Amino acid sequence: MINYLSLHFVFIDKQNIKMKTIIISIFMAMMAIAAQAQQKSFYDFTVKTIDGEDISLSTFKGKKVLVVNVASKCGFTPQYAKLEELYEKYGKDNFVIIGFPANNFLSQEPGSNEEIKEFCTLNYGVTFPMMAKISVKGKDIAPLYKWLTQKSENGVQDAKVG
Repeated sequence: MINYLSLHFVFIDKQNIKMKTIIISIFMAMMAIAAQAQQKSFYDFTVKTIDGEDISLSTFKGKKVLVVNVASKCGFTPQYAKLEELYEKYGKDNFVIIGFPANNFLSQEPGSNEEIKEFCTLNYGVTFPMMAKISVKGKDIAPLYKWLTQKSENGVQDAKVG
């Protein structure tokens, strides 16, 4: 009788371990699903336009979106003209360019939002959406660029800005 009872308790302990393992596995699976459900997408962000208005990036759902950081006093500034040309050519085909002025590279975008807008309009006829000046790297990186560049945020890959 004593042997039967001791075997019975061992059996219960093994069952408890199996049950605990199953419960922990289910819990971990649920946590993984919850984490994926909470993962942000590009369309979950709201940014400021160059005029200071909030705009949800969900506005651009269904479109091909080119996000580009820009500066008005760098060697690549003439690319505004090519970006505008691209936007004019394909903008009707659900394609949009979103420009984000940034001063992260040798202080090549020192102007205010108003100055940047005026510069882009007068010199390059920019009509594609321009957003408010942000930081695209470093400690003060804008949330969107943090998401765009860090796998821990976007769940896909790390990308270097610079």
